[in-house]
Amino acid sequence: MPLKSRIFALAAGVAALTGVPHAFAQDFSFGWNPRSGDVWVDSQLGDVNRYGSRYRQPFVDEMVRYYGAPRDLVSSLLVERNWAPGDVYYACAIAQILGRPCRYVVDIWERDHAQGWGNVAKQLGIKPGSDEFHRLKRGFVSTYDRWARPIRIDEDLYPHYPDRARALRAEAAVERAPGHAVGHGKRGKGDGADKGNNGNKGNNGEGNDKGGKR
Repeated sequence: MPLKSRIFALAAGVAALTGVPHAFAQDFSFGWNPRSGDVWVDSQLGDVNRYGSRYRQPFVDEMVRYYGAPRDLVSSLLVERNWAPGDVYYACAIAQILGRPCRYVVDIWERDHAQGWGNVAKQLGIKPGSDEFHRLKRGFVSTYDRWARPIRIDEDLYPHYPDRARALRAEAAVERAPGHAVGHGKRGKGDGADKGNNGNKGNNGEGNDKGGKR
């Protein structure tokens, strides 16, 4: 086994013994600084790191089934090449939008990762605020629904998920109401809580854009 793989395996084993996901027990190959150009996307990619590190198999299954990524490529990126799950997800999600193989965007990210995902996406024709960029954002929602993982949608997505938008507006109104006791309400969606599931499909809500291969 190559030295890098042995070091990775040792770090993962220590993380498992201590109860700390290996994403936090070591540095990823490119560090972690997505710079997508969108605060909400950066936050979600960080949460994808937490989910993908803790629930490896459901994460890999999602990339293979819904984003058309070869299983051996995803496994290699996570284990042998020590990619952050968030980078794996975004590379394959962008590739799907472009109609290109995941490996195509993977190669570009390995070469140009210092520029950040925002600039890489622009090079590939996906500009902030474009229809393609909004499809990327909706992809998070579909993926999280399949993982049965909470997600708080961004305001840009309200028109696509009116039921969720109404619920968030109602929640915000309650929080603004006089006499509202801070800290006693329910936790909002998308709080990053880990869901110990097996990648089962959850309640998809309204208006999900599956966009993946079946």
